[in-house]
Amino acid sequence: MENKTARFTVLLDPRKKKAFEQLCAAQDLTPSQVTRQLIRRYLEQHDIDFLQQEEDAPPSSDS
Repeated sequence: MENKTARFTVLLDPRKKKAFEQLCAAQDLTPSQVTRQLIRRYLEQHDIDFLQQEEDAPPSSDS
């Protein structure tokens, strides 16, 4: 599981947003959970090793 989170803003037709939220609720999932799942699957389908990339990233200089 990821350690940190980042905000990802998506513009979506209001009807699609409502339908998506209703479907998520019917499956007892949050839209964020489903979106993260979709992104993970998409990266995996394209053989993108996102876990390795995170480890290779230079340390943050937030001091």
